[in-house]
Amino acid sequence: MHATVGDTLLVHGRVVGQHDRTAEVIEVLGPDGAPPYRVRFDDGHETVMSPGPDSVVRHKEPG
Repeated sequence: MHATVGDTLLVHGRVVGQHDRTAEVIEVLGPDGAPPYRVRFDDGHETVMSPGPDSVVRHKEPG
């Protein structure tokens, strides 16, 4: 998994009824775009996370 600042991290819900969550990558702490990432969720909560297999990086559009 590789991300850059400004990419979106989509974290899928793991149990029935749990919604997917999105977070903006605000800092890449690993080498060459690798995890861990400092992220900010839509509700303003910030955390450092190493995403698992239930997560997908959506790269920002160039421009």
